[in-house]
Amino acid sequence: MLNFSKLSQLSKLDLRQNNFFGILPRSLYSCKFLKAIRVAYNNLEVQIEPEILSLKSLSFLSLGMNKRLTNIKEAMRILMGCKRLGVLSLASSFLGEEMPNSVEMADFNGFQNLLLLDLNSCNLSSIIPSWLSKLKKLLVLDLNNNRITGSIPSWLGTLPRLQALLMEFNQLSGEFPKELCTLPMLVSGQTEAQVGRIYLELPIHYSPSAHAKLLQYNYLFYNPLIHLGHNCPSGNIPIEIGQMQLLHQLDLSANNFSGNIPDQISNLKYIEVLDLSMNDLSGKIPASFTCLNFLSRFNVSYNNLGGPIPLSTQLQSFDSSAFEGNLKLCGAPLPNKCQTTTGADAPDMSTQDADTKEHQIPWFYFSDALGFITGFWGVCGPLVLMRKWRYAYYHFLDNVQDSFHVMIAKCMASMRIKFV
Repeated sequence: MLNFSKLSQLSKLDLRQNNFFGILPRSLYSCKFLKAIRVAYNNLEVQIEPEILSLKSLSFLSLGMNKRLTNIKEAMRILMGCKRLGVLSLASSFLGEEMPNSVEMADFNGFQNLLLLDLNSCNLSSIIPSWLSKLKKLLVLDLNNNRITGSIPSWLGTLPRLQALLMEFNQLSGEFPKELCTLPMLVSGQTEAQVGRIYLELPIHYSPSAHAKLLQYNYLFYNPLIHLGHNCPSGNIPIEIGQMQLLHQLDLSANNFSGNIPDQISNLKYIEVLDLSMNDLSGKIPASFTCLNFLSRFNVSYNNLGGPIPLSTQLQSFDSSAFEGNLKLCGAPLPNKCQTTTGADAPDMSTQDADTKEHQIPWFYFSDALGFITGFWGVCGPLVLMRKWRYAYYHFLDNVQDSFHVMIAKCMASMRIKFV
């Protein structure tokens, strides 16, 4: 076993992703200048001991993905005494335990400098405790892959610096709180600028986009995101969601959301990941989604959506699987083309034509009679009312008749001469 007592000037220890086993030596706590400890992804038997409080400069602690880290309540009570702690990653630890509640943390006054809290894949139960609302500098909260129940607390929207909320694969219920849409770091660029770039004692590994490789950063870097997929919240997606204009990723997949997709989502001009699949959403895909120019991942499959898919260079670039499972949805990239309205839903044109003709027939006869009357009296009226015109007209007819008789007589005479 390594004896750290001889490394009195050690300030950083990074043994991430190796194959170390055994017990984490207590001699590590003799290194009073330690600022960062990372032994994650090993086979070490780790426990949080009170001696860790002797490391007054400790700001980075990553112990997750090891063996036998237990007793989360005691661990949190000890660690909140590390006044400078900024990054705390305990992923895949305390398996099957309960999240410490507010009663058990009644005297909570620690973690005042905590920036990142990672309790991913701990299989923790209970509700989201309200003592987390006191973490005013928290930027990243990762509670993915647990068994957390209850509603999504509205006070999450009051955390002034929170920009990455990960709570996928839990058992959360209730509605999407409108207060969450007012997170200052997702609403105001001015707030984001005030926080600035926070450098860390050890680099972190993070994939900045949906399909990017895992990259290493020496500062705390997370794209603004909300991941609530694979839970049980219901109701409508609030229209207030359009206020989070700085949001880059929104994952609400595999929930029970219903109603229409809010048109206001198109206000999220920086959105790169939008996943609304496997819900009970209805209506059409908003036409305004054609304005979302940075999408690298989009999915609305397995809902009750209908109508044509809006045409844009972005939406048509995704695979048809992003839209499948919506029986009334049509248009590229789906194979079923949008058709003009036919069948039972179409208006009966023959019936419409018959109705139109039925209403036109009386008007036809009326106009015909009116024309006849007008023409008749236009010609005969003057003859009846004016004697001179009548005599002249009759005299004209007599002359025409006489001329006609003379013409016939001449024709008959010429024919006799020809044939004789």
